[in-house]
Amino acid sequence: MAPVRGDGMRGLAVFISDIRNCKSKEAEVKRINKELANIRSKFKGDKTLDGYQKKKYVCKLLFIFLLGHDIDFGHMEAVNLLSSNKYSEKQIGYLFISVLVNTNSDLIRLIIQSIKNDLQSRNPVHVNLALQCIANIGSRDMAESFSNEIPKLLVSGETMDVVKQSAALCLLRLFRSSPDIIPGGEWTSRIIHLLNDQHMGVVTAATSLIDALVKRNPEEYKGCVNLAVSRLSRIVTASYTDLQDYTYYFVPAPWLSVKLLRLLQNYNPVTEEPGIRARLNETLETILNKAQEPPKSKKVQHSNAKNAVLFEAINLIIHSDSEPNLLVRACNQLGQFLSNRETNLRYLALESMCHLATSEFSHEEVKKHQEVVILSMKMEKDVSVRQMAVDLLYAMCDRSNAEEIVQEMLNYLETADYSIREEMVLKVAILAEKYATDYTWYVDVILNLIRIAGDYVSEEVWYRVIQIVINREEVQGYAAKTVFEALQAPACHENMVKVGGYILGEFGNLIAGDSRSAPLVQFKLLHSKYHLCSPMTRALLLSTYIKFINLFPEIRTNIQEVFRQHSNLRSADAELQQRASEYLQLSIVASTDVLATVLEEMPSFPERESSILAVLKKKKPGRVPENEIRESKSPAPAILTQNNTHANHKVNSNANTDLLGLSTPPSNTGLNNSTNSGTLIDVLGDMYSNNNTAVYNSKKFLFKNNGVLFENELIQIGVKSEFRLNLGRLGLFYGNKTQIPLTNFTPILQWDAENALKLNVQMKSVEPTLEAGAQIQQLLTAECIEDYSDAPTIEVNFRYNGVPKKFSIKLPLTVNKFFEPTEMNAESFFARWKNLGGEQQKAQKVFKALQPLDLSGARNKLMGFGMQLLDNVDPNPDNMVCAGIIHTQTQQVGCLMRLEPNKQAQMFRLTIRASKETVTREVCDLLSDQF
Repeated sequence: MAPVRGDGMRGLAVFISDIRNCKSKEAEVKRINKELANIRSKFKGDKTLDGYQKKKYVCKLLFIFLLGHDIDFGHMEAVNLLSSNKYSEKQIGYLFISVLVNTNSDLIRLIIQSIKNDLQSRNPVHVNLALQCIANIGSRDMAESFSNEIPKLLVSGETMDVVKQSAALCLLRLFRSSPDIIPGGEWTSRIIHLLNDQHMGVVTAATSLIDALVKRNPEEYKGCVNLAVSRLSRIVTASYTDLQDYTYYFVPAPWLSVKLLRLLQNYNPVTEEPGIRARLNETLETILNKAQEPPKSKKVQHSNAKNAVLFEAINLIIHSDSEPNLLVRACNQLGQFLSNRETNLRYLALESMCHLATSEFSHEEVKKHQEVVILSMKMEKDVSVRQMAVDLLYAMCDRSNAEEIVQEMLNYLETADYSIREEMVLKVAILAEKYATDYTWYVDVILNLIRIAGDYVSEEVWYRVIQIVINREEVQGYAAKTVFEALQAPACHENMVKVGGYILGEFGNLIAGDSRSAPLVQFKLLHSKYHLCSPMTRALLLSTYIKFINLFPEIRTNIQEVFRQHSNLRSADAELQQRASEYLQLSIVASTDVLATVLEEMPSFPERESSILAVLKKKKPGRVPENEIRESKSPAPAILTQNNTHANHKVNSNANTDLLGLSTPPSNTGLNNSTNSGTLIDVLGDMYSNNNTAVYNSKKFLFKNNGVLFENELIQIGVKSEFRLNLGRLGLFYGNKTQIPLTNFTPILQWDAENALKLNVQMKSVEPTLEAGAQIQQLLTAECIEDYSDAPTIEVNFRYNGVPKKFSIKLPLTVNKFFEPTEMNAESFFARWKNLGGEQQKAQKVFKALQPLDLSGARNKLMGFGMQLLDNVDPNPDNMVCAGIIHTQTQQVGCLMRLEPNKQAQMFRLTIRASKETVTREVCDLLSDQF
């Protein structure tokens, strides 16, 4: 019986059915092996296979591969299908190649030649199949091989429209992996003029390509603005019947409209030409007018398409921020959406109004919707909408409505979702400080914050209130009185005790004249909270008590008795015991004058910008509305961050040493004083460096996942990462340390082809401009296919003041990041150690210690390396042994490590044993010379 011809491929259908009917994994593998043997014999023995049979067998191989089984033959038969003139056969050939063929394959030249033949074909279907294959593979080899053919296809007058579409999208795909593929010069103008093409599909594809090109080189492609405005105007003013083929539920070409509006947002101002600007404004007004028209359909698709264009037009209006009339109209339109029954529309309206609130032209209009926004914050069912309402209240706040908004946020805070409480606390603290005309109100607000949501009040917030009280004499007495009253509550949060202890220790004498707050009353009130507090707070209270001895000599004996009790307690915390003992001796030995000098009132803190806004931006990068504190600038109290005592101190005034204002730089750093403000967000706060030189040490990330990866005078790059089994995720934070935007900002991933097959890294694109003092985040994902060596690199390119800058940074993606720690007892460890004794399974290195031999430092490093540090396993207590499993997609590799120190010779011997030779070598190379 002759085989069934056509696309049905009955044999394939039967095979798939057999697989689905398998009752176990073993049955499935048996059926697959049987089929593979049959296909292999057909390919080897039968030289007369026709195109249909090759297609059928290649389809089966493709299906088997997608089930997760390796395929090591059939590639040549798939390549042979490319020469077929039948669409179905050629399609399957290209599909197989796109999915299974490695770019390093010996067949790649043959494949490239077949693709070139199809690109020159007069059959548009064949050309499109070739373009889709190029885009699917998307490698640099493909980009280099077809860098001439694809641009020619795109701009040629003889190319059919459907091919131009595919060529534009293919070029976009190659441009993302190889930005240098796009030719310059006359090609720029020819690509831009695709926006005038008569075919809407070509224009849509070309707009996506041009948008990507503009982000990389805005000046070269600036000519696209006029054509984009013209095209957008024609679409918006057209009737839905004029563009029948590209009308979606009575909305003419909504996707193209959105793309054009986004393309224009790459420029600010969009255009300097009055005629073009007027036409654009007219177009935007038309979009706003159409939003007011009755809907032409009740279907949700109609409203979605219409609103997509509207919101993108509003984004362009906000981006331009130059037309008061349009900004006010946009605000009014968004105000109507605040009461819409669609949750998504309400969310988008609130989000857009956050941006409108920062414009001087529309800020007052936004404030008119304050009551509705407050209701949204309280009544919305969706937590994301409630959070966006909080963001909008924060953005619209100014001196005229600050007290009302702060009070509403405080009222809501008591019942707010736990997920947004910490952010709300930061915003209330920022607004209260920025708009405080009377600092007694500010103190009340912060103490209320601690009372209502004490668990969510971070150190930065209560540090800040102490700074402000110390720097303002007029509020010191009120702060002491208010915090004393707050401490009398039966249930008092620990943060309130911290603030109370600090303020009463400094200014308790201002309220001591009242018998209700006499010195002994203050002391007893604070000490009644002592046993409920953490060791850090107890340390602060002990410091307060020694301050009391200076302020109130009459209660010296009461306080000394407390110091004696804590000096003698055997079970007491060692640090507290030492502190109490030292304070006791200080109070006994020191004269009154010496005591007064040592414990005199804290000096005012140097003026510096508040760190709370930076913390808020760090928690919500890219989503915090602008409402920055520019008043009352002071650093975090260094004495609090060190040991919570109130001794006199000097604060390092270098703003660049600690961009968050949270950490105290180590001594003798050799830092130069700088006048740069510390507004840049340091995501990790652990880098103290001379900012005139680049700081870069990739080796330290063998033992940690977070930190500052690179820093020089222009830019700081931080990284945060997490790993689970064979998957990893990294966040790169680029911070512009200058007062000038960094343009053409392009990080490019560099990873050789061989290793790229073993570690698959995907990197999201970022905006091409990094504004002055701003920070952007870039996300990367990594999948370990099999063990590999070295680590990928990113090349960071940008222009500073028109001067190109470029540097490369090794990413913290070494193979040890995919370790899973493994617990073992001594018996299991050495049994496994013995089994891994083959020459191919072990590696050993002896090396000199980097510094005077530090065993505790070596232990700390090993704990950060990813393996499990096993205690009480090695007979020699100085030796360190570890165990772990490296997870890859293809297999799991067990690994054991032994580090033996020689104290006399100041040397280490490192031994690695693993079940795979390449892992053994790589782990040994990574760890050697690191201790």
